Amino acid sequence: MSTFKAIVITKQNGGTAAALTDFDERDLMEGDVTLRPKWSTVNYKDGLAITGKAPVVRRFPMIAGVDAAAVVEASSHPAWKPGDRVLVNGWGCGETHLGMYAEKARVKGDWLVALPAGLFDVGTFAEMSNIGTLFAFVLVSAGVLILRYREPNRRRGFRAPLGPVFPVLSIIFCVVLMMGLEVMTWIRFFVWLAIGLVIYFTYSRHRSEFGRGQRIG
Repeated sequence: MSTFKAIVITKQNGGTAAALTDFDERDLMEGDVTLRPKWSTVNYKDGLAITGKAPVVRRFPMIAGVDAAAVVEASSHPAWKPGDRVLVNGWGCGETHLGMYAEKARVKGDWLVALPAGLFDVGTFAEMSNIGTLFAFVLVSAGVLILRYREPNRRRGFRAPLGPVFPVLSIIFCVVLMMGLEVMTWIRFFVWLAIGLVIYFTYSRHRSEFGRGQRIG
């Protein structure tokens, strides 16, 4: 067995600490597929886990990273073979299962989704993931500002310093990063956004808790 680089979160002095360090492959958790993550997003939970601002991590040590576009290195699962390109998202990665901010990961094959390489290459999917995640951060930051204005007495799960400054900075930085992406990434983003909005307003909205609440009211 060998070691590989990973962002590892450990308990330290009553809190947690995150560092890029060597991780022993023998300490990977159980799974029938070993991956080499190529790209991963910066999820909101990852931010909380790495900074220690909220108790997201349920076991230590923990490798951060809830998702990845990865290449299969080894597999005993019948659906996957070495060289397959896959996506993994959630399933406790970065919380209860060692995550994707690493040069190597091991998961259950049932958690994986095939990446349709015949349609786009991995880099294209990575850019689409980036713009989607950044846009989600913009929406969350804007939502914080709106809620603090409309519902100032709403209970807060945690507090960030400097009040509205961080949401505004988050919006600015995310937009700046989004502007650096290719034009085709923007086009694909708006196409999928339009498709998602059509599905939401024609089907999902009326069946959601929000829609049912409006009808009752």
